[in-house]
Amino acid sequence: MKEGRTVLQAKRFGIYSCTADTTLLDAARRMVEEDISALVVVDEEGYLAGIVSRTDMLRAYLAHDDWAEQPIHEHMTRQVVTVSVDEQLSTVANLLLERNIHRLVVVRQEEGKPRPVAVISDADLMYHMVRDA
Repeated sequence: MKEGRTVLQAKRFGIYSCTADTTLLDAARRMVEEDISALVVVDEEGYLAGIVSRTDMLRAYLAHDDWAEQPIHEHMTRQVVTVSVDEQLSTVANLLLERNIHRLVVVRQEEGKPRPVAVISDADLMYHMVRDA
């Protein structure tokens, strides 16, 4: 990756999100329609509340006969790994590897709360690796 490139320089902003009360079925449909692997979960004011991934969906599907009606808040990850828009892509890569995860939520702090503005994934980093080669 080009030395010193930040998340802001590398990523278009915008997120796919849902609320904690969204059903797993509605979230799964959205993920399929948008061809994405996770949804950012936001509270009523649009601040970060969690994240739900395809893996979370599969776990719920296998564990619950009524998975489709289950609310997101029962299955989302609440401790989301985040980075700021100013973070270096090398730091993002290290966090992904250290935490054994596939994506980070990019946030801006507003009134002391994290507002999600983008998701940066291992696929995004691969794109920049190839582009910069």
